[in-house]
Amino acid sequence: MSHRIVSVSVRDVRFPTSLEQHGSDAMHTDPDYSAAYVVLHTACGLRGFGLTFTLGKGTEIVVLAVEALADLVVGKSLQDIVKDFRGFYRLLTSDGQMRWLGPEKGVIQLATAAVLNAVWDLWARAEGKDPEQIVSCVDFRYITDVLTEKEALDILVGAQEEDRMMKEGYPAYTTSCAWLGYSDQQLKQLCTDALKSGWTKFKVKVGANLDDDIHRCRLIRQTIGPNNTLMIDANQRWDVAEAISWVTSLSEFKPLWIEEPTSPDDILGHAAISKALAPLGIGVATGEQCANRVMFKQFLQASALQFVQIDSCRLGSVNENLAVLLMAHKFQVPVCPHAGGVGLCELVQHLILFDYICVSASLSNRMCEYVDHLHEHFTSPVVIQNAHYMPPKDPGYSCEMLESSVQRHQYPEGDTWKLLMNK
Repeated sequence: MSHRIVSVSVRDVRFPTSLEQHGSDAMHTDPDYSAAYVVLHTACGLRGFGLTFTLGKGTEIVVLAVEALADLVVGKSLQDIVKDFRGFYRLLTSDGQMRWLGPEKGVIQLATAAVLNAVWDLWARAEGKDPEQIVSCVDFRYITDVLTEKEALDILVGAQEEDRMMKEGYPAYTTSCAWLGYSDQQLKQLCTDALKSGWTKFKVKVGANLDDDIHRCRLIRQTIGPNNTLMIDANQRWDVAEAISWVTSLSEFKPLWIEEPTSPDDILGHAAISKALAPLGIGVATGEQCANRVMFKQFLQASALQFVQIDSCRLGSVNENLAVLLMAHKFQVPVCPHAGGVGLCELVQHLILFDYICVSASLSNRMCEYVDHLHEHFTSPVVIQNAHYMPPKDPGYSCEMLESSVQRHQYPEGDTWKLLMNK
């Protein structure tokens, strides 16, 4: 059967999460969780679904970037793409004119991720499999000085305790309880409810005001108790010296890590922060806005992070994330992916399962972020049981949205936005 791609459609889908301060942090005070939502249409009728996550304004720019990439995709057959997936990845990221706009950073990078996510979904649906079951796509050009192709292929041998993962799931932590814009009463109630549901790992947004951070961290630590895990996340708010001083002031609450303490591009700054906080037993986590696998390579070489945070819509889909997983394994740094937003949990569950089954075979210091928002808009929403991601059962990359939800939240013509704009 021919799986020739005949058209690419992309829509701007936004959810007004800012109305209730969901997703609010020190740098993003009023996010509307959104996505550039891509559908690949084939001659035989099979479709592939993909997306990239955004925060409202600017989604229309990513949509235009996807449309600019569409000419590189239309007319290609799925069979030819997967026969040389590395070549197809390079086609999208190495166009002689568009690469000047930044194929491995910025808007073009987000568009590339959306398109590649849709290709992976199409391939998985055609094969009746999950993306983590297919691994012939690594681009080794920029990782060979830390990991040879032979070493990488030696890692990717056989399954490791797949049966255990299918029964017990992958450990998760929650960010849903402690957005920066939530009131004290809301924080306490959400943490209490989460404890009753089996959650033991909690992340708190910090970085806007030190006194407020001390107050909120004390409240949450008192609520969750001394033995549960607490992480803090500054979303790039500080410079290096400020980060060290601020986190030192919060060290009494025993955070496992400080996430994104400074600019996501400042590798040596993260190294300095890591070195300064090590005596306090606090690690550095970053990566959700890391531009590409080359930067991850340098973060690892510089011992600039203790927890790798990949993102399913920031790098070039499975292709590039797989390279990062292999490098993290080489440096023995645990991977704890970023998730949440629109569809990030649905996508990243495949990456953590692949990491466990085919790369790390370890759950030591490993967990995946979970945010309890907007899953009801997907045809195969992520399943959480007792604070664990359960393996998905449906073929594909799990990011197909309900058409009714897409129509209702399409910006600006969807009914949700028409109603809000008329108020």
